[in-house]
Amino acid sequence: MSDISVNKTTLCPSARPEPADSIIFSVIGGTVAEPYIAYLKQPLTVTEELIAKVRPVTPAEIFRTAASCAESGCQHFNGKDCRLAMRIIEKLPAVVEELPPCTIRRDCRWWQQEGKAACIRCPQVITDHYNPSELMREVATPMSMKLMC
Repeated sequence: MSDISVNKTTLCPSARPEPADSIIFSVIGGTVAEPYIAYLKQPLTVTEELIAKVRPVTPAEIFRTAASCAESGCQHFNGKDCRLAMRIIEKLPAVVEELPPCTIRRDCRWWQQEGKAACIRCPQVITDHYNPSELMREVATPMSMKLMC
């Protein structure tokens, strides 16, 4: 599985694992209260077999996945930039000093848009977080949802 090409498109590093082009680039570790991600040396393709192996939990409880950025099809995209990446660097503290060993960086929307500031915050981002702090909940909530509240 090391022949996976991740350079054909801009990737969302917080994508759901369901799209056909999803790849796993990290594994979630830590605790429920303080999760973090560990980066894989090579990305893995999300397959039905892999999803079956992790049941009864969802893939996003165990893995961080990336897929083609949906751009205007995403509630975080403002037509030019990813507002989720903007909120992450605006509101979350850095959790590492050096760039993590990420295999998707070259194609990552967050890296392309925000650079190192996004990468040093990325290890704390969990897609399916069932015990998020109020700050994490605020960062993850799309602007359109905030306007409705």
